[in-house]
Amino acid sequence: QVQLVESGGGSVQAGGSLIVSCVASRHRGCVGWFRQAPEKEREAVAVIDGHGRADFADSVKDRFTIGRDGDSNTLYLQMNSLKPEDTAMYYCAAEFSICSVSGRPEAPYWGQGTQVTVSS
Repeated sequence: QVQLVESGGGSVQAGGSLIVSCVASRHRGCVGWFRQAPEKEREAVAVIDGHGRADFADSVKDRFTIGRDGDSNTLYLQMNSLKPEDTAMYYCAAEFSICSVSGRPEAPYWGQGTQVTVSS
């Protein structure tokens, strides 16, 4: 079992920045972030493996950064140049089936989610 607790998020105007964090009971394998907006499909936003190799959805590439701190078992998602379409509930997840945002990855462990709202 892996417990995940997110923090951060909130409301910001378009063009602004936010960071969301996730503390895990332990880090193992590929970790990352999903997001889900109302009436939209869940989207894998960013993932990172134990070697620091990351993958990003095209919709956030060059705007979002993902990082992990093995000492504190903390996962970060730095979000810059935010757009209204980034508004969603963001969930950290652990042990992705594939360490890629493509191919509809699955993950057995999820946090409770944190809301990110971007106003125009």
